[in-house]
Amino acid sequence: MGNCYLIIIDGLGVGAQEDAYLYGDEGMNTLGNVSEKTNIQLPNLAKMGIGNIIPLASVPEESNPFAAFGKMREVSGGKDSTTGHWEIAGVQLEKPFPTYPKGFPEDLLRSFCDGIGTDAALCNLPYSGTDVIRDYGDEHLVSRNPIVYTSADSVFQVAAHDSVVPVKKLYEWCDFARKEICVGDHEVGRVIARPFSGESGAFYRLTDHRKDFSALPPKNNIVQAAFDAQIRTYSIGKIIDLFAEQGFSDYQKTKNNAEGIEVLLEVMDEVNNTFIFVNLIDTDQLFGHRLDPVGYAGSLKEFDETLPLILAKVNDDDLLIITGDHGNDPCSTSTDHSREFVPLLVYPVNQAVEKNLGTRETFADIAATISDFFALNFASKGRSFLRS
Repeated sequence: MGNCYLIIIDGLGVGAQEDAYLYGDEGMNTLGNVSEKTNIQLPNLAKMGIGNIIPLASVPEESNPFAAFGKMREVSGGKDSTTGHWEIAGVQLEKPFPTYPKGFPEDLLRSFCDGIGTDAALCNLPYSGTDVIRDYGDEHLVSRNPIVYTSADSVFQVAAHDSVVPVKKLYEWCDFARKEICVGDHEVGRVIARPFSGESGAFYRLTDHRKDFSALPPKNNIVQAAFDAQIRTYSIGKIIDLFAEQGFSDYQKTKNNAEGIEVLLEVMDEVNNTFIFVNLIDTDQLFGHRLDPVGYAGSLKEFDETLPLILAKVNDDDLLIITGDHGNDPCSTSTDHSREFVPLLVYPVNQAVEKNLGTRETFADIAATISDFFALNFASKGRSFLRS
């Protein structure tokens, strides 16, 4: 049996969903707006059919794309990485993870501080990661109290300077929050450790040491199903964190997209009968959240330039799926994720039931497709797009 390669370009959306108004995301179109703003050229993705999914100002529609193409709608409530990746794996959340637009309840924050032995916590508001250390970093150095903040996503984030709180200690604090504080009605999608360093006026995040503590995924997901069927499951990037380290036989965390692609290319030479789940985070973390369309375009171009190397290693009996997990429009005024459709590219095209896969009704169609590919007995709410 061949390999299945599932690549998530983090934060790559292709237009607001019908329910985007519920999230304040009307008019969001990550790829469309980046294309119009930067005039980015993506010749290899274009040949696969990415310009056939939605009209793009700088990427033409291909008359005969060599991949199957479409877009997918998210059914689960929310627009965060955990929800998106879980639905891709077949989990449709009936109830969205809680969010805290006004900050966390005082009793929850008090319990956290008492548990880690600090007087108080700073901030307790939705904030961007770079702004929060700029605005609270000096106070943190004096008080030695953690900076606790959230975003539009379901996250409990703890930032601390590495000279005040060693990174290992910060991980212990976040592990405590995950297991003892963010539970029950307050079970957020992720608790995130955000260490930073530097001096006043020049603080910087230690992104290599960021660590996510995810909620435990339901067992009925395609990663666990493949693992239980003794199919090798390989995580590249942050995937393993989003699944709370469950269901993977191998993993390799990466610092950036370049390293993620390098690892993928190495792994492709080594594996057989393996499910490789990849997250390329730079588009989201470095450029979407920082409202940098030029940087976002450059990150997409980097992927496009390496795409022929990836395609050259895909055999006829393999399956390559390229998609996103939510939007993150750097051309907007919001630093948060956006509620968008995500693109879908499938190669080799002979694997797909038809070249134009249309609008899929749920991200879970990918889980159903992977189940079909590996002939698993997996009960998915999605619909496979493989040729029978």
